[in-house]
Amino acid sequence: MSLNSIFQYFVPKDKKFFPLFEQAGSNLIDMAKLLKESVHTSDLQLRKNNSKLLEDLEHKGDNLTHQIHLELGKNFITPFDREDIHALASSLDDVADFIHGASNRMELYKVTEPSEAMKEISSLILEATEHVAKALFELKDLKNIRNITDSCVRINSVENKADYIFDKAVAELFEYEKDAINLIKNKEVLSAMEDATDKCEDVANVLESILVKNA
Repeated sequence: MSLNSIFQYFVPKDKKFFPLFEQAGSNLIDMAKLLKESVHTSDLQLRKNNSKLLEDLEHKGDNLTHQIHLELGKNFITPFDREDIHALASSLDDVADFIHGASNRMELYKVTEPSEAMKEISSLILEATEHVAKALFELKDLKNIRNITDSCVRINSVENKADYIFDKAVAELFEYEKDAINLIKNKEVLSAMEDATDKCEDVANVLESILVKNA
């Protein structure tokens, strides 16, 4: 048994890190819902409003990451390895950045008619963030390791689907899109969306590392 594990018997249940991680997970779901709504609507004003809301939520995510890092600096004893807490906070922040980035690129590049691939990947992003949030909620007592493992498997599956849709969509852009500017715009938005699912997989990898060390 590690020294850190022994200390756990003598300290109160963590009141800092887990609530922050749970808030970060909920924030990602809120962001993914807004992105999905933006991609599925033809209302340009709604999309513009959602873009602003997404920016606010991305800032909220930054603040949560900052709070987690502050807690790391203040607490000698942590619920699991410090480097894993740091990696988990950073990977969650990356997911938020790319969800916001996808919305931002749609606005900046004036992509007024999102493709079917964008709609499909936006739905997958929401699905992935829901599994991320579920795993984070289970993290606080590590009693339901199977639930966390299941969420990680599902995140990996979603990421594989997004990869396939992205590759197919980009191949079709190169084959059928004759306007080079439109091709670049669409590829950039799709790329940010696919990156968001990649970052969800990074979260799953950190969670699996935590399970291996603490199970």
